[in-house]
Amino acid sequence: MSDTKLPTVELGKGGPLVGAQGLGCMGMSEFYGPTDTTEALATLDAALEAGVTLYDTADMYGSGANEELIGPFVRANRDQVVIATKFAIERRADEPTYRKVRNDPAYIRQAVDASLKRLGIDVIDLYYMHRRDPGVPLAESIGAMAELVQAGKVRHLGLSEVTGTELREAHAVHPIAAVQSEWSLFTRDVEQIVVPTAAELGVALVPYSPLGRGFLTGSFAQASELTEGDFRHSQPRFTGDNAAANAALIAPIQQIAAERGVTAAQVALAWVQQQAQVHNLTVVPIPGTRKRTRLAENVAGAVLKLTDAELAKLEPIAGEVTGDRYADMNSTFTGRE
Repeated sequence: MSDTKLPTVELGKGGPLVGAQGLGCMGMSEFYGPTDTTEALATLDAALEAGVTLYDTADMYGSGANEELIGPFVRANRDQVVIATKFAIERRADEPTYRKVRNDPAYIRQAVDASLKRLGIDVIDLYYMHRRDPGVPLAESIGAMAELVQAGKVRHLGLSEVTGTELREAHAVHPIAAVQSEWSLFTRDVEQIVVPTAAELGVALVPYSPLGRGFLTGSFAQASELTEGDFRHSQPRFTGDNAAANAALIAPIQQIAAERGVTAAQVALAWVQQQAQVHNLTVVPIPGTRKRTRLAENVAGAVLKLTDAELAKLEPIAGEVTGDRYADMNSTFTGRE
């Protein structure tokens, strides 16, 4: 349980009011090794008590299982919860490694109905395009998403891993409330074009993996330390020479944490939260966790304020990171920017 109560912010111009930190639910169903479902569900309740109101999932997390898992919690707290889910990454039950990015209108209409059914609700608060298929005109995809708003199936629209140009084009078709992209002390390329564009348009930034997928906390130094099936084994930053070089970069985070009597995770999250003031836009990170203890730690990081001197110590880190975020960067905004 957390003693910290989060302040609220507006998620984009005209968007919903949410706690200043959200919760990423992906790991409760897949990607990070075995999970304790009972503890994961208890974490959802603890998050709400702490003022976390934005809960993030996607239809591809567990091939729909994550939406089904959190659905009862969402329904039980419908007047408080802002539920965000995503479409665009098609999977197949008979082919576990199959992935296809789809943005065509027919698929979007099919995907939203499936998500609504799994969640057991009538309307999705924030519906994201998870990944961009450049082969489908963006206006067609956003037009189809806008129709979902008109039909009352979706309240607000979001995009994930899009370029500044794509964000601007989409926003001209229908207001975009939020853009989700990886943003942390290890990943700052979003600041070059996407963040200024979002600030100009009044779009919120929702950083995923604000803890560098756990690496910034010092919880592991090499992917080889992780359980079998953990998808971080496939991420270049966490393997071989890259991991060894990157592990050395978190020393300033740990030093500040020790001096302040806080954790490395709280320092890393405080840095992300303070980018709201640096770049003059709303920033709502969605650190993922399956444990109540980590949830309390993360929420406390949302209200920690770093000094100018501490921020200066952290500034060089991202520029020294080696290795890409993914083995295949084609579906990220940097692959198209």
